[in-house]
Amino acid sequence: MYTTQVCPYCLRAKALLKARGVAAIEEIRIDLDPAARNAMVELTGRRTVPQIFIGDTHVGGCDDLVALDQRGELMPLLAAC
Repeated sequence: MYTTQVCPYCLRAKALLKARGVAAIEEIRIDLDPAARNAMVELTGRRTVPQIFIGDTHVGGCDDLVALDQRGELMPLLAAC
């Protein structure tokens, strides 16, 4: 997950993932690493955080993660990883 320290959407996404049983979240802090920000934009085409990956699947941002969960598709994706 690409994040920044003070992003409320990053905190919300991490809380949802933890509530769904994710024990460890690999965070790439783009506020500390400009090269990581550039890599995130190149990889996702987006400039906002969080940018969430589950395995090799780019989920998108926090709203995308919440929508995935509401559709019942988050848990199967987590189980596949």
